[in-house]
Amino acid sequence: MRWIPILLLAHVLVAAPGLKQRIDKILETSPAARRAHWGIHVADLATGKTLYARSEDRFFVPASNTKLFSTSLALLRLGPDHRFQTLVIAEQAPDAAGRVAGDLILYGGGDPSMSGRPLPYQRGAAAGQPLAAIDELAAQIAARGVRRIDGDLVGDDTAYVWDPYPNGWAQNDTIWEYGAPVSALTVNDNTISLTLKPGARAGDPAPITLSPPLEYYQIDNRVRTWGQGERRVRLDRPAGSRELRIWGTIPRGGEGVTQLLAIDDPALYAALALAGALERRGVTIRGRALARHRPLNQLDDPAKGTPLAPPAGVELARRQSPPLIEILRVVNKISQNLEAELVLREVGRVRRGVGSREAGIEELKAMLAETGAAGDDYHFQDGSGLSRLTLITPSLATRLLRFVHSSPNGGEWVKLLPVGGEDGTLASRFEGRPAGRGILAKTGSLSHVSALSGYAERGGKPALVFSVIVNNYNAPSSEIRRVIDKIGLSLVE
Repeated sequence: MRWIPILLLAHVLVAAPGLKQRIDKILETSPAARRAHWGIHVADLATGKTLYARSEDRFFVPASNTKLFSTSLALLRLGPDHRFQTLVIAEQAPDAAGRVAGDLILYGGGDPSMSGRPLPYQRGAAAGQPLAAIDELAAQIAARGVRRIDGDLVGDDTAYVWDPYPNGWAQNDTIWEYGAPVSALTVNDNTISLTLKPGARAGDPAPITLSPPLEYYQIDNRVRTWGQGERRVRLDRPAGSRELRIWGTIPRGGEGVTQLLAIDDPALYAALALAGALERRGVTIRGRALARHRPLNQLDDPAKGTPLAPPAGVELARRQSPPLIEILRVVNKISQNLEAELVLREVGRVRRGVGSREAGIEELKAMLAETGAAGDDYHFQDGSGLSRLTLITPSLATRLLRFVHSSPNGGEWVKLLPVGGEDGTLASRFEGRPAGRGILAKTGSLSHVSALSGYAERGGKPALVFSVIVNNYNAPSSEIRRVIDKIGLSLVE
């Protein structure tokens, strides 16, 4: 029987050079690829043996490959069945006339699912009402007999530290949906949809529609309908303001334009939304809608502490999230930035007593130490990858992928990733090649950054781990993605 391991070893040694030749040829024949910085590591899933390496221990900006780290951390530290709680608390119980004497507090517990997105994730599923969760809470409050609130309606996000934008996010990111601020009180992913349509005649203002239909920003709309020509619409929000400035032209008879915008103070927005939902149910609110935050400068150490308890009082309503595993599936399938940041802070709150970015990153460092990674193998500034300051190596990514796959939740973990040519951010990749379905991987994209890291299947089961990260290219991202996809296909075909 001694000849069996010799033949197996020979197979590995022959296979690895063949893979090297294929990948090298892919890179050498692409002009766009030749001038970029490539980091690649491919290893056997079972043994960890390296099958291909190129700058695998160099630092790269990983973009959304960062989510592999934050979501695996949440899965392993919190468990797949962890749930988030949102509460509505009154300082005193309503009296016989339905009057609440003090404030009503909407207390956020970090729930990322308070939106119209259907769960479990299904590709192409239609979104529901964006404020359905708020309406559910309002219905519970009204069912308790509340008819009047004499105090304020307070949106409280103190479960997490109010530090909404991680280091390394660009200022312009904060305007748009993908850069929505991080808050323990999150509604509709802290975004609104603004749609402009042409007016009836040339020169008419372009009317605006908001979804949800809640007035939050002061909008200075200077978009005009034009008789012909291209659509040119520009939008800006001055830092620290609640004013949207929109200008440009939109052709008469043409299609409208929709922009997905971030809400700058989610706790205040949630309070306003709940106030509106209660008023529609006949509840009178004497006070104002307010936000309550826990600023970073109130902490002695942002990485550890004692968790804040919910405000004392009488519970009038409660909402529980779906299981964490379903939230993580959304994060990885569609690459949802805000929800990746929320689960990082939830790990910090549960494991280290503070719902902060710093506490989550400290717990991430502890997990990476368990994989055998050294402390100087990475530099994390966020959980989503939007930060341009986060750095990892391709070999660290494959180390993580092997570690999580070997965990008790490894089977479920693999199912959280996009499937090549089938769903999530890989739905339109691999040019219709059926072999692409053997790629289960997380994408990443920023300006001059593209990445793909995950598993390559053989015989219907994950057999290889790989990480491909490209920085500093000056070609269209679509060209770089095509090269990455060819590398991925070379692992499964």
